[in-house]
Amino acid sequence: MKRFIAILLTACSLGLGGSVLAEEKAAAPAASMTAPSAVPSAPSATPADAAPAVAPQPNKGDTAWMTVATVLVILMTIPGLAMFYGGLVRAKNMLSVLMQVFVIFSLISVLWAIYGYTLAFGGGGSFYGGLDKLFLKGITVDSVAATFSKGVVISELTFIAFQATFAAITCALIVGAFAERMKFSAVLLFTVIWFTLAYLPMAHMVWYWDGPDAITDAASLEAVTASAGWLWGKGALDFAGGTVVHINAGVAGLVGAYLIGKRVGYGKESMAPHSLTTTMIGASLLWVGWFGFNAGSNLEATGTAALAFLNTLVATGAATLSWTLAEWMLKGKPSMLGSASGAVAGLVAITPACGFVGPMGAIVIGLVAGVLCLWGVNGLKRMLGADDALDVFGVHGVGGIVGAILTGVFVSPDLGGTGVYDYVANKVGDFSMGSQIVSQLWAVGTAIVWSAVVSFVAFKIVDMLVGLRVPEDEEREGLDITSHGETAYHH
Repeated sequence: MKRFIAILLTACSLGLGGSVLAEEKAAAPAASMTAPSAVPSAPSATPADAAPAVAPQPNKGDTAWMTVATVLVILMTIPGLAMFYGGLVRAKNMLSVLMQVFVIFSLISVLWAIYGYTLAFGGGGSFYGGLDKLFLKGITVDSVAATFSKGVVISELTFIAFQATFAAITCALIVGAFAERMKFSAVLLFTVIWFTLAYLPMAHMVWYWDGPDAITDAASLEAVTASAGWLWGKGALDFAGGTVVHINAGVAGLVGAYLIGKRVGYGKESMAPHSLTTTMIGASLLWVGWFGFNAGSNLEATGTAALAFLNTLVATGAATLSWTLAEWMLKGKPSMLGSASGAVAGLVAITPACGFVGPMGAIVIGLVAGVLCLWGVNGLKRMLGADDALDVFGVHGVGGIVGAILTGVFVSPDLGGTGVYDYVANKVGDFSMGSQIVSQLWAVGTAIVWSAVVSFVAFKIVDMLVGLRVPEDEEREGLDITSHGETAYHH
């Protein structure tokens, strides 16, 4: 507990220090906020009284692409993430992990429709949206959502479904940190609290704005910035969720690992993965599904979606190679577990950058992430002293931080990036790497501090209400039998 409090205080001080620096150096949130195809934006239903003579209608190709992308993100979670995590635990806990991921996905899908969507994307505000779209009120088959190109929209129902999958996988990622020892009821209760108080405000802060059609001149840009999410207004770039998804989940997992405590026998008994075959299949499904996650975040079937697709391919390959080679040099043998973990590290790191950087920048990001995440699950993990069972922080936390910061570097047109689009001038604007990195540090620091504080409070509330951990005898027997009354294998 003392170690966790010290780390939390350090994170807070870093966040506050970054805030001071950003106040001094961050560029004003002018028209050059995001590229025309950038991060998931707030849907902006076209009001009839403000519609042009011919209101923009969704393109069938965009609708088809976004439907496929949504299915791919579902595939990432069920069965991709479930299988990846399931293979990493001991056989006696296989079904418990599958159950947690499957039910969390179901739970968040429902909560997203009830109140999650409106709080994340239902109107202006620095930290939360409004309640105008509670229970999806007023949304019909004719409702449209803004993209990143002026005059281009998609079906709002499509946008709602796509964003629901992001919320669901983010919450499911966290369970890997406290696998094999947390009560199922506690997992679900924590998920509801954390989703409401951590995921929704982070999604709003980073991704909400009124859309490009609302920007016509400097005055309208100022109005859009005033109503946008707080980190969007700071100029933070996050194409598909480096801060909202990965840092957010990674920090929550680390906090949980501290507060729940180490597994019985940790450091004394073998806790090796029971099925690396299953883990490799899960990692492969994650990689395939991640093309929908990243390229789909463009919201249109355009060249930027193709860029995000290619970057997701090459960055992941680079991270797999760098992790494998580094492990080979350090331990004498390359492992399947290392290669699969390297792939996930690359996917995480390229997520915030995939639509902003060029392919060579993506390769560099992947190479760096592979090595740093390998350190994250070994050296850093020993320093932190937490039993992060499936290395949620070491891969998603570290990889998300690396990717978010390097986005500010490789978005530079001089390094092959797209630059940052100016919606007033309708062209790529002037770029300052220093200012952009400061904006990225704002996002990283905010995600760390916000998630740490909310997670700490949420775990304490859950502990008081239902308790966090199963009894020792149940943990030793395995959660498959003691929590769910069934086993994964009969042999």
